[in-house]
Amino acid sequence: MELESRIQALIAVGAAVSANCQPCLKSAVALATESGVSEREVAEAIEVGKRVRRGAASKMDKFAFELQPAVSSPATVDTGCGCSIR
Repeated sequence: MELESRIQALIAVGAAVSANCQPCLKSAVALATESGVSEREVAEAIEVGKRVRRGAASKMDKFAFELQPAVSSPATVDTGCGCSIR
C-alpha cells in the first residue's frame, strides 16, 4: 500500500464510525495514536465518519420508504393514548 500508516489509520477511524462498529473504532483510534495522529485529526476523522453515516442512513430511509407497500389507513381511527399495539 502506498498510503502512509497515519492516513490509513484516519480512514479506519472514519470507516469504523460510519459502520457503527465500536470495537473497530476503539482499535482504529489506538492505531491512529500509535501512528502519530493528533487528537484533533482523530476528531476530524470521527466527524467525517458521522457525516457519511448520516448521509447513508438518510438515503436508506428514503429508499426503504419508496419500497414499502402502500398501506391504506383504516376507516376509523382509534384516538387512544397510542401506547398499545394491536
